[in-house]
Amino acid sequence: MKRLSLFCGHFGSGKTNVAIHFAERMAAQGLPVTIADLDIVNPYFRTKDSEDALAAKGIEVVTLPFANTNVDLPALPKFVYTLFTDRSRQAVLDIGGDDRGALVLGRFVPFIKEEGSFELYYVVNFYRYLTRTPDEALQVLREIEAACGLPFTAVINNSNLGRETTVQTVLDTEKKAADLCVLTGLPLAGTAIREDLAEQVRKSGLCGTVIPLTLQKGV
Repeated sequence: MKRLSLFCGHFGSGKTNVAIHFAERMAAQGLPVTIADLDIVNPYFRTKDSEDALAAKGIEVVTLPFANTNVDLPALPKFVYTLFTDRSRQAVLDIGGDDRGALVLGRFVPFIKEEGSFELYYVVNFYRYLTRTPDEALQVLREIEAACGLPFTAVINNSNLGRETTVQTVLDTEKKAADLCVLTGLPLAGTAIREDLAEQVRKSGLCGTVIPLTLQKGV
């Protein structure tokens, strides 16, 4: 397992829910884990909304002091840098959507490359604007990579319609996810779906690794 798990994707991809799942899974394995919300783009459904529940599971939560404001590419507090310099804890990072949000990640690329223990997951929702096709999703992926200076290492298919999601909603996008992986040369790390539907998706046999998600409040 790599020490740094980074999650990025287009606005509305649902990367925060995916990041929280990964942090909870690590904590369940007895690993010391910190989840950091570095998303300066999306003012909704942030990691901070789940802070109390995560702390109850032993997960340290780091959020920026200007969360939910319109501060653009701000100066980051010094404590954020400890996520990269203190290698004694697993770090899960929720990065801002699109290329503008990825600029924040770019500040830490020298630390990330020096350590060499990271996964950068591209979280994609094929029901969202600008990522409805593999070609569109590829364009967003390349824009993010160019902005942050770090290559993605895997794709997570998080295609959903919120509370209206059905098993078929997800299965209908598996080919798109596979085609995106062909275009990028990246592996599909998993297919994410609301936890009450996860077992049905597994039984379908049409997906590989299934990632069950607990939706945050308001989703």
